Amino acid sequence: MKRTIHLWAAVVLCASGAWAHEFSASSAPHVPHAFASNVVMPQMRSFSVSDAKAAPVEITAISASVNILEEAAETTLEVSLRNPTSAKQEAEILLPVPDGAVVRGFTFQGNGAEPSAQLLPRDEARNTFQTIVAKIKDPALLEFAGYNLIRSSVFPVEPNGTQKIRLVYEHLCPVDGNRLDYILPRSEMLDYKIPWDVSVKVRSKRTIATVYSPSHELDIQQRSANHLFAKTAAAATREPGSFRLSCVFAGDGVSASLFAYPDPKVGGGYFLLVAGVPAGSANGNSIKREVTIVIDRSGSMNGEKIQQVREAALQVVSGLNEGEAFNIIPYNESVESFAQNPVIKTRETENAARAYIKGINASGGTNIHDALLEALRQKPLEGFLPIVIFLTDGLPTVGQTSETTIRELATKANPQQRRIFTFGVGVDVNTPLLDKIASVTRATTAVVMPKEDVEVKVGSLFKRLAGPVLAQPKLITTDVKGVMSPGRVRDIVPALLPDIFDGDQFVLLGQYVGEQPLNFSLSGNYLGQERAFTFNFPLDAATTRNAFVPRLWASRRIAILCDAIREMGADKNIAPGSPMPVNARAKELIDEVVKLSKEFGVLTEYTAFLALEGTDLSKPATVFAQASDNFQTRAWATRSGAGSWNQEFNKQSQADQKCLNYGNVFLDEKLNLVSISSVQQVNDRTFYRRDNRWVDSRVLEQEKVQPKRTIEIGSDEFMKLAERLAKEGRQGCVSLRGEVLLQVDGEMVLVK
Repeated sequence: MKRTIHLWAAVVLCASGAWAHEFSASSAPHVPHAFASNVVMPQMRSFSVSDAKAAPVEITAISASVNILEEAAETTLEVSLRNPTSAKQEAEILLPVPDGAVVRGFTFQGNGAEPSAQLLPRDEARNTFQTIVAKIKDPALLEFAGYNLIRSSVFPVEPNGTQKIRLVYEHLCPVDGNRLDYILPRSEMLDYKIPWDVSVKVRSKRTIATVYSPSHELDIQQRSANHLFAKTAAAATREPGSFRLSCVFAGDGVSASLFAYPDPKVGGGYFLLVAGVPAGSANGNSIKREVTIVIDRSGSMNGEKIQQVREAALQVVSGLNEGEAFNIIPYNESVESFAQNPVIKTRETENAARAYIKGINASGGTNIHDALLEALRQKPLEGFLPIVIFLTDGLPTVGQTSETTIRELATKANPQQRRIFTFGVGVDVNTPLLDKIASVTRATTAVVMPKEDVEVKVGSLFKRLAGPVLAQPKLITTDVKGVMSPGRVRDIVPALLPDIFDGDQFVLLGQYVGEQPLNFSLSGNYLGQERAFTFNFPLDAATTRNAFVPRLWASRRIAILCDAIREMGADKNIAPGSPMPVNARAKELIDEVVKLSKEFGVLTEYTAFLALEGTDLSKPATVFAQASDNFQTRAWATRSGAGSWNQEFNKQSQADQKCLNYGNVFLDEKLNLVSISSVQQVNDRTFYRRDNRWVDSRVLEQEKVQPKRTIEIGSDEFMKLAERLAKEGRQGCVSLRGEVLLQVDGEMVLVK
């Protein structure tokens, strides 16, 4: 059950060292005063209020340090500024903050008046925003119109000088069942490039099951069962959007929490289920592993590759616990094996395996079919989790070479349901083949590029496979009595749930039908015993502010559809540029990819053309032809080489996506990073750049869109529109820079 919590606390003084000023603050109604020549909003940018043509004070970097103790969060922001002019400039800060926030400190370096900060409730904050917008004719500030606001006193920034500001506030985090949510408001605009280093410490009396961020990739250190440290990954420091972090606290076994987004168009809405187990859950009682290492020793592996693979195999055998099992199967045109079936690890078997591995040499062809068949036909050890680590550096050249036939081994010749983790060493491998073998067996695939170390990549995976806690998980929806209730959810991604390892998590997305609570039963082999976990999630907390949910669902759904299209190219031997007949199934899949891409603004290398100015989305036949051509020449025809590897990388990134990808970043066929800036995802809406105007994706298919109303930025009518959208958490739609054509209550409105 969701609880709303308000924080009532006194303001305290905070100042020391070079931050020489004392601080005063007030949350009482304030007397409005004129703005300084510069207004700095760290979440957005800085503005020159006195002269629109003047160079404003620049924000160069921001660090945010968050300490969460139980439900109380203290946020410390340090903002670095630079004055690019030869004259002293005055500035003040505006900081959007969550409900219940209390200012605890505001300091800046250098000389100046005694600093102070006022906490403005959302009505006064809205008035402050409107005053600035009306003056500078820039609606950007209105993205935060629904928040309370901290407004600082004036401070100086010396000519061609720098300034640092430190501001501290605290508030209580909202709690929903066993989940605590922290949000640091930030702009969603793609042109926001200021780096943010965000770090979060969480301490609680309760055990932390898992931590999840839908907004930014995190580096996480679980320091104890009740204490963790999370930091934005290096690649995420320039990502736009509010920083979100959720902590799910442990119950008995597997813990889970649900985010919901309501959407009448789908008869209910979208949901995101995050589930995990705390680190240390296995506690020495994890399911034992049976690992078979399949090693390509064909002639192309000679030299550094075979040496790295031998070291990787030694590392895996060494990493197994006493009592777990292993086997080694080297192959070229023929297949050999260390033992007829997996053997239990003892000192004697480990020493024998080391000698066997060191004797593996490279020569001959590549018989992938028979090597995989040999690994799968082994007699399984009862009570063990069977895992295959399959390595190859080339295409099948000997024996059965059909991609379809080899792929089918993973299901038809795998009665023990062995997980097959595949590694392609170099780019001359059939990446769709390796990916399909892995994905249908609850495993993953990886490609080791020429400059990468095979040993490191295999070792990294094997460490993650330590301590399986829940194997072969299955999820069903039930009614309140626990009886299976089909039809409550649909289009679940992933359809096949992965195993959960010690300290691991999985994120499941889908659509839900109806408004009654969602009841789930998650069952599987939990620490060697069959067990089921039940979860009940009321949907009264569903909100359009969870806009990340449908967007992540669409991204994963598109990845699955693109992969299905790519799979159709198996064994067709299509020459680049040669057309492949598009059957009814392919047309259905391509149409669905285009539909989802347009609606949600989630673009891939196959659909990036949708963002181009010259693409007329009101002509579906033309759009389909372009998409179909891209799939034919890329997904169907390119099965190996760098142009295949990039597709595999993009597919994996999208299929496993847990964080938003605002810039639609992907790798092209030359392995260059591409980012699309002509599509903007704001709140729960998508806008395309057309004729120097942002256009709502919901009307793009109309040939001629004529607005019924035209509203000028800064006018009373504009402010009413912004206030109307803010009630739904969609005020960001009018904060895009430039003209915006959007649909409001079925009516087309042009904001100029």
